[in-house]
Amino acid sequence: MAERLDTPRERRGFFSRFRSESSFEESFGRFSESFANFMGTPKFILYMTGFVIIWITLNLVGIYGYSFDPYPFILLNLAFSTQASYAAPLILLAQNRQEQRDRVLAEQDRTRAERNLADTEFLARELSSLRLSMQDVATRDFVRSELRDTLEDLLEEIRKDAADSASARSGTNHSVNE
Repeated sequence: MAERLDTPRERRGFFSRFRSESSFEESFGRFSESFANFMGTPKFILYMTGFVIIWITLNLVGIYGYSFDPYPFILLNLAFSTQASYAAPLILLAQNRQEQRDRVLAEQDRTRAERNLADTEFLARELSSLRLSMQDVATRDFVRSELRDTLEDLLEEIRKDAADSASARSGTNHSVNE
């Protein structure tokens, strides 16, 4: 991937990610989300089940007769308590970040819906004004009927003129014959 010349380079290295507070919060937030996502998978449950089975087996059977966490498994209980004390806040942090994203998306959806409603209302008003103005404009059927009426009026005038000229000719023929 080619580097863009219009953006500054990102610092590389482990601690460069944590220099600014917002970057640290963002990195920690991403970590908490990935942790919460992993804890919600069957893979995590299988790993934890395998870990517990191995822990209990090693401590019941013992390695060379020595068990590092005898039967009440207090050390295992302490490990689970520690995991739970860290997991709960990380999961809550991930949920809060998701809630913030959902709130932003809901606000964007609301804004988009308001804009769509305003556009729809504008188009409805425009369509209504076009319909009102179209009532004043002659439609194709109206123009055809008017042309038919005009044609009939013209034909009637032509017939009258033809009848008048025929009667005038016949009147002049009578006077010429007399």
